[in-house]
Amino acid sequence: MASLNNASWSSGLCGCFDDVGGCCLTFFCPCVVFGRIAEIVDMGATSCCASGTVYAALASMTGMGCLYSCGYRSRLREQYRLKETPCGDCCVHWFCEACALCQEYRELKSRGFDMALGWQANMEKMGKTMAPQTHAGMTR
Repeated sequence: MASLNNASWSSGLCGCFDDVGGCCLTFFCPCVVFGRIAEIVDMGATSCCASGTVYAALASMTGMGCLYSCGYRSRLREQYRLKETPCGDCCVHWFCEACALCQEYRELKSRGFDMALGWQANMEKMGKTMAPQTHAGMTR
């Protein structure tokens, strides 16, 4: 049976020369890169700060930030119907965490996202409107 996910990634797993700035940010501050990816993939449902903090806590206390981040790679692939290459999402993150985060960051940038802006500002920049977010307990 043919896979529904057959689109190619915009760059390879080891394509850091395509975005040296993003790779440096990933090397020095992977929690920031992951937080930005998570906010875009979750379409603003989670904040960059919250996701990055959870990632940093997991990575520093257990060394297992990759178990959290691999789920976002799977979501990203599903959203854009990307191939699961070069191997499974968890394997990519387990063995090449920094390369995986860099590739995901580049992928979202290649799709028009300004990663420093976050979800809401990107939607405004792209001219897309979103329904106002309601929060529990807010009434008029």
